[in-house]
Amino acid sequence: MRNKLITEYTDEELLSNEKKLKILTVMLGASMVLLFFATFILMIKKGFTPLMIIPICLLPLLIINIINWNGLKKEKLRRKLK
Repeated sequence: MRNKLITEYTDEELLSNEKKLKILTVMLGASMVLLFFATFILMIKKGFTPLMIIPICLLPLLIINIINWNGLKKEKLRRKLK
């Protein structure tokens, strides 16, 4: 099964996917901030550890989610949905 383009979504699918992606992106961003501060405190106490790379590695995933979320919002505005 191939992924649909944003323009091929029905109105219900668009609203549902936009809501889901918004929640997931906010949760990912909040957890990354917490993870960053936890690794920063760990760095201060124990020095460099390989765990500090995890927030940096997750950053592209957050960026991709934000870009997709913005695409869904633009399509929602184009269709003049709530």
